[in-house]
Amino acid sequence: MTKGWKKVVMSVLAVGTIALLSACGAGASGASDDDTTVKLGVVGENNEDWKYVQEKLEEEENINLEIIPFTDYRGPITALEDGSIDLHATLTEIYMDETNEEGGFSNTTIAYTTLNPLGIFSDKIDDVEDLEDGAEVAIPDDVSNESRALLLLQQADLIELDEDKGNMPTTNDITANPKNLRFEELDANQTIRSLNDVDIACVNNNVAVDAGFIPTEDAIFLEPVVESSRPYYNVIAAREDEQDNEVYQTVVDYYQTEEVKEVIDDMTEGSSIPVW
Repeated sequence: MTKGWKKVVMSVLAVGTIALLSACGAGASGASDDDTTVKLGVVGENNEDWKYVQEKLEEEENINLEIIPFTDYRGPITALEDGSIDLHATLTEIYMDETNEEGGFSNTTIAYTTLNPLGIFSDKIDDVEDLEDGAEVAIPDDVSNESRALLLLQQADLIELDEDKGNMPTTNDITANPKNLRFEELDANQTIRSLNDVDIACVNNNVAVDAGFIPTEDAIFLEPVVESSRPYYNVIAAREDEQDNEVYQTVVDYYQTEEVKEVIDDMTEGSSIPVW
């Protein structure tokens, strides 16, 4: 082999070695370890807790936490499934599990964040006892949030539900409706906007906060925190085959801290309850 050919072969081997080393250094989203990016899906505009974590991860771990906002609850689940994001955080476990079963998805809980109590809100009355006969009630139209809203109305002594349905009753499972309430099923993000048109609305915590409400002060009835609340814990979720990913576990570790608890308390005026 001539000296010229030897130089060509050595150059090719060198390029191949560099490419191999670069591939071995890939991070959570295909970036090198020097610039690991994790795409996190959230719902709503108030994400100061995650912005705090984002800053800490960048400073101390060189992890770029990219916060991806969604306007509906199903979006993060499908985005995680198709690889558009790496994690999501703002969905209840019962909603995620129900959507997984319905769509054949593999979103998997890797940690818990907060319990965000559902509330009954009204522009017309100050107490659920003042609700008149035939009143109109806005409830979320997705399966898990609708069920949660109906259970909330039962806790407020407004309706009774078939006990055999457990955590997943529908309006067809109402066994007593003494005030003859009429139900308007809306997208969860629209319930708070319906207050001018209905008598009361069952509103998810983050939807109320995004609209400028403080659930602990503005709700006329707030979901009690009891042992049966666990299905409504919010989760951090990953794809099933990546639930042990070390980078994702680092994200969890930076979230589940006393400092983040303080941020959550300030952000929600005590309306969201850390559950780790």
